[in-house]
Amino acid sequence: MNELGTRTKRITEIDRLFIGSEWVLPRGGEREPVVNPATEEAIGEAPVGGLYECDMAIAAARDAFDNGPWPRLSQAERAAAMRRFHAALQVRAEEIQELQIAEAGITRILAQTMMFAAPMQIAQTTIERSLVSSTRHLPISTSMNPFDPAGSQLIGSGVVVREPVGVVSAITPFNAPFLVGLSKLLPALLAGNTVVLKPSPYTPYSALMFGEIAQEVGLPRGVLNVITGDAGVAKLMTSDARVDMVTFTGSETVGAAILGQAAPTIKRTLLELGGKSALIVREDADVQKAAMEGAFQISTNCGQGCALATRHIVHNSIRPAYVETMRAVVQQLTLGNPSDPATGVGPLIREASRTRVQRFVEQGRDEGARLVVGGGRPAHLDKGFYFDVTIFDDVSNKMTIAQEEIFGPVASVIGFDSDEEAVRIANDSRYGLYGGIHSRDSAKAYEMALQLRTGGVVLNGGLYSLADAPFGGYKRSGLGREFGENWINEYTLEKSVLFRIGQ
Repeated sequence: MNELGTRTKRITEIDRLFIGSEWVLPRGGEREPVVNPATEEAIGEAPVGGLYECDMAIAAARDAFDNGPWPRLSQAERAAAMRRFHAALQVRAEEIQELQIAEAGITRILAQTMMFAAPMQIAQTTIERSLVSSTRHLPISTSMNPFDPAGSQLIGSGVVVREPVGVVSAITPFNAPFLVGLSKLLPALLAGNTVVLKPSPYTPYSALMFGEIAQEVGLPRGVLNVITGDAGVAKLMTSDARVDMVTFTGSETVGAAILGQAAPTIKRTLLELGGKSALIVREDADVQKAAMEGAFQISTNCGQGCALATRHIVHNSIRPAYVETMRAVVQQLTLGNPSDPATGVGPLIREASRTRVQRFVEQGRDEGARLVVGGGRPAHLDKGFYFDVTIFDDVSNKMTIAQEEIFGPVASVIGFDSDEEAVRIANDSRYGLYGGIHSRDSAKAYEMALQLRTGGVVLNGGLYSLADAPFGGYKRSGLGREFGENWINEYTLEKSVLFRIGQ
């Protein structure tokens, strides 16, 4: 489907920002083309907000938290509202998927599954989990009465309750606009917070659509605000004293800047940052199965995923077979327009991304890595920001391509001779987001997984169940955890209430 459907096209005609439950025209009237990365054609001109609109949105969220009903509703009432939100998104399933294809270059199969069906299932599970009381009762205890030491002892207890943090700034990336957007809004709102959401300038419509849904289901005024803008807008969102928490998904560089901007006002931060995940392939691994996953890891979303494994640490005895098998697999992948159901690999998001990936490829060659396949722009595609799926062999873990997050379809294959060496190589990174191990010895793979300094490890292809598995990184891959049973707690504060029993 190359043409946008009527309902999806309507979203790309939004020319206002959603502030205080109203659609507000940016004061400067500025609009910016949003480009389809597969065709290089504009799908619309999105409104561009500035500091004035950001200030309005923060004020609306602050007032909604301090004076509005949302934080004071029962958990059952908030869950009911988010069920309506979820149902409204489900009704729009086709247009949301179509929008992700056109706006972010996500392939149709990925838009239907990982980028829509999966987050919708996670949302449903999280809404139900929010109804489980988080109040914790403290043990009954006795103590001396400090005002009457010779008298009867006091007896008492207490409870620990969770309360919303306050106003949450949510800043999202381009590579998974619906998944990440929903993953910021849902737990924050369920916990009773109010939110200001700012998407990547490349994918504004997926976020603006959330404003339409909020209006449609009747969220109270100012509970959800959606703005756009540049780095200056983001800086105000992360530094303003009226904001209590920042949640961000993106690069480590921006994450570090956000920490600095948030520090003077001691904001809570939830950061899901970059990655250079390692896929360890032991000597006893099923080479074909491991190589299939290796190809999947670098080709999914054209390699634009922070948790994707791009360092393939392969036992030297099977490394030639692994590289050859993966080369054969990636050469069978179809690169092309992501709207075509047969397409396996879509484009990078912009020309600047393609130039960046090309620069890393040249560095890999210059530093002595052996290019096995790919390494440039597909000859048969003259439009769109495409890049061939690329494999390097004979890579040292010290090389630039093994240490830097390329954010493109590039694998670095690194050899090893012992399990200890494999773990050492995997941990020799400033990142620690995710990883994987392939081995026929599941017990040994599990032991090695426990030695990896990373937030998650998938064994033999694993089971990607984000609803139950906390997701987040070690080291420079971030702070805090998304998903899992304690996800909502990231957006709450603990309060102890202590009381006497009896007199």
